[in-house]
Amino acid sequence: MANGANDPIGAKRRKTQAKIATALGDIGFALPGSVAIRNYRCGKNNCACHGDPPRLHGPSIQWTRKVDAKTVNRVLDEEQWRAYEDWFENARRLRALVSELERLSLEIFEEDARWTKRSPG
Repeated sequence: MANGANDPIGAKRRKTQAKIATALGDIGFALPGSVAIRNYRCGKNNCACHGDPPRLHGPSIQWTRKVDAKTVNRVLDEEQWRAYEDWFENARRLRALVSELERLSLEIFEEDARWTKRSPG
């Protein structure tokens, strides 16, 4: 491996993993899913949202997530959104950190000379 026989992972990668672990430990509560904030037109043709210029309804704050393989939506009011906005950001950060750790792990694994590379099939 490129990092030497004594430490196949390498000090730089160990430091990166330690930074990721620290950042993971700093994350508080996290809500899964995604939030969309939209202004929208309703189905009433004589409503101002269909005017020129349109005065759209909203904002509508919609939280979408999966529960038992089914999509679940909840509408949040502005107070709920403000109260939990950091939790949604924590979940985004959590996903990014896990992806970074997986990328680093795969990089180390792929460089391990003990494994032979095989093509699928």
